[in-house]
Amino acid sequence: MPELTGAQKRKLKSHAHHLKPVVQIGQKGLTQELIKAVDKALLDHELIKVKFVDFKDEKRELSLAVSESTGASLVTLIGNIAVLYRENPELESSIGRSL
Repeated sequence: MPELTGAQKRKLKSHAHHLKPVVQIGQKGLTQELIKAVDKALLDHELIKVKFVDFKDEKRELSLAVSESTGASLVTLIGNIAVLYRENPELESSIGRSL
């Protein structure tokens, strides 16, 4: 996925503000099941939050690994929550159309 501009990141952050985390990274860490769950969530929603329950010291590296594995962009990392975005042109309410 191409690098997001600052304006695009700001717009995505505003869209993500009200969202609840849909995936949690717990004691098992980065597994294939986690990658599949993130991929499915991105396919369904485009913009998601991932919460770090464990591995909080490695959240930056794990967030980047998840984004690379799923082809998503890491929008921001606030506290123990990562915001990921991957456009899905098949969605009727695609956020990508407004970027």
